[in-house]
Amino acid sequence: MWGRHSMLTKPSSLWARTKRALLGADSFIDSGLYGAGEWITDAYRRFALHADKLHVSGIRRLIVELLSEAATLGTVGLVGLLMLAQPAFRLTSDDFLSRQDLAVTFLGRNGVEIGKRGLKQDATIPLSEFPDHLLKAVFATEDRRFYEHFGIDPVGLVRALTVNARASGVVQGGSTLTQQLAKNIFLTNERSFERKVKEAFLSIWLERRLTKSQILKLYLDRAYMGGGTFGVAAASEYYFGKSVKEISLAEAAMLAGLFKAPTKYGPYVNLPAARARANDVLSNMVDAGFMTEGQVLAARQNPATPVDRGRDYSPDYYLDYAYDEVRKLADAGKLGPERSVIVRTAFDADLQRKAESSIEAALRDEGDHWNVEQSAMVIMEPDGAVRVMVGGRDYGDSQFNRATDSLRQPGSSFKPIVYTTALASGKFHPDTMIVDAPICIVNWCPSNFGGKYMGRVTLTQAITHSLNSVPVRLSIALGDGNPKAGRARIIEMAKRLGITTEINDTQSLPIGAVGVNPLEIASVYAVFANGGRRAPPHAAIEIMNPKGQVIYTFDKDGAPRPQVLSTQVETDIVGMMRHVVAEGTGRAAIIPGMMLAGKTGTTNASRDAWFDGYSAYLVGVIWMGNDDYEPTNGMTGGSLPAKTWHEIMAYAHQGLDPKPLPFQQFDDRLDGTPAARAKDEQARGTGVAAPRSQTLSRRSMEVINGIENLLAQPVAVQEVPTDPVRILQLEDGRLSAAGARALR
Repeated sequence: MWGRHSMLTKPSSLWARTKRALLGADSFIDSGLYGAGEWITDAYRRFALHADKLHVSGIRRLIVELLSEAATLGTVGLVGLLMLAQPAFRLTSDDFLSRQDLAVTFLGRNGVEIGKRGLKQDATIPLSEFPDHLLKAVFATEDRRFYEHFGIDPVGLVRALTVNARASGVVQGGSTLTQQLAKNIFLTNERSFERKVKEAFLSIWLERRLTKSQILKLYLDRAYMGGGTFGVAAASEYYFGKSVKEISLAEAAMLAGLFKAPTKYGPYVNLPAARARANDVLSNMVDAGFMTEGQVLAARQNPATPVDRGRDYSPDYYLDYAYDEVRKLADAGKLGPERSVIVRTAFDADLQRKAESSIEAALRDEGDHWNVEQSAMVIMEPDGAVRVMVGGRDYGDSQFNRATDSLRQPGSSFKPIVYTTALASGKFHPDTMIVDAPICIVNWCPSNFGGKYMGRVTLTQAITHSLNSVPVRLSIALGDGNPKAGRARIIEMAKRLGITTEINDTQSLPIGAVGVNPLEIASVYAVFANGGRRAPPHAAIEIMNPKGQVIYTFDKDGAPRPQVLSTQVETDIVGMMRHVVAEGTGRAAIIPGMMLAGKTGTTNASRDAWFDGYSAYLVGVIWMGNDDYEPTNGMTGGSLPAKTWHEIMAYAHQGLDPKPLPFQQFDDRLDGTPAARAKDEQARGTGVAAPRSQTLSRRSMEVINGIENLLAQPVAVQEVPTDPVRILQLEDGRLSAAGARALR
């Protein structure tokens, strides 16, 4: 019984102890909270008594309030500045000093050197060996307070604003050398508030990271000086044929004058302007107190004269693009340990010059009429090999490459992607009937150019006349009534075809309200031109080390080229786009006898105008507009862009036999009658168009390069294959017409 009684009482005893423990804990918490409250109350009383002693009134209170507000606003501002600084600081994540440590020699498609990039060879002269008068000329003209500011010079900025206000124009710039270096290393020449904010933060970061001497040396080595040269050392050799250590005061003044506008003041471009600018630099040196008038008098009386080089040509936009491509390959480890390489590109020198001259002539003659100032163009082979790149009118004025870095709305030239998506869905074909009539999505109601509608039309008619309501209706149908789902399918197709820029989903996406650059649009149209395979844009065909050993070829080591369109979809979309050129908005681009397809593009207020077209040989994309997005005077893609495209591409196709696009057959109604072709051939032979120098196809160049490599080997004559030589049939050292046709 006792044991049983003990077992019955144990639980109750345990419960009693638990209750006592909980009550103790509760008491401890209550006591602690009460004690904490008493301590806080007492501390507040003591603080209040102390604060009463600090009480101020009158003018002192106003000062205290202002300081408090300043502290608050300063804290908020500091947080805001840190947020704005994040994009800039992300640019410094890698070792920026070694970004351009490659030494690259570029060859054109014919094996002739077209230029060099990489600043390693331009940085061999130490700062201590630069002439003192050169440094003074740079400081006097570009940044007189270089050793006094912290990357940004408020005093210099105020002075520049004052001088410019008095002169009613831009006479002095407010950017420091550090700011200019930050732009050269990390940024582009894009004129935007975002770029200026990044530039300011990066300038301060550079000042904290590097010494003043390092900043100055980097600036002198990396500034563009015209003629394809970077840095004063290279410019001294280029313009005066001597080391920078040996230049005179007059030559130093001319070099210092190039920093502002190397093309405008380039001695090979405009020698009088270059000398006038050098004279301004000498005046700046006197005004800054670096030299006296007597010391610069001889330089004024005997201005610098550049060496006679004629007019050397440098395709700088193309070289910048090609160099960036090689740098990415090196960073990815595809070039091994090599840092000095020779790159054979697809560059076509004759066609590049023609493109540049035609665009400049078009903008010079008709730019004021259309209120348009800029243009960009890309011409590539159907496999994506870039032959021509025009990044703007003047590389010296702006190194910003509008062909690769400028995001502009393509307008209706984006519509082929929408129609391709529709064809690939299996729900539509070129003869599918659809209604062209007003349509709204929520409160967005697109209208056709001119405000007129055509009623029931086929898809071919819709793309031919660039109707806006039809792509919007297609986006709804692709999503089975859900426009957002339909647009998602369009975005997916755009990425498959080659658009790499992030695409934002907006209601106006089907009519081209998306930011893209001409290079990626060209790669999309190359898919249409090559039978439906992806066409990654590239400049490098093969890369060799200094010994001539091939270490990279695009065909073997480059980006893959998967089939992205079926034969049926490819046949249908190309057939539809042929009507755009033959009967629609792209008629100004017609080249009689040559099978062409393409699309025009015009955006709201005519801010952007495009013509994108292709043959079986080449793809060409041209854009025209203004850097500040100012509207043009009603310019459309079918006007000046298509006209300029025709002039360039007609030249490019001279001497080429008519060749059908993939899965297409010649049609006299669309491609020109035999009589029209004969007339066009006759016009070419009578000097109507400047004859294009004979160029070879990619296969021709591969054969020639193979022969060159074989001939370079110490082999017996009988071991050298003779078939390619017989095919070439060299006549007087030149490739015969028969040889060119055989290899083409």
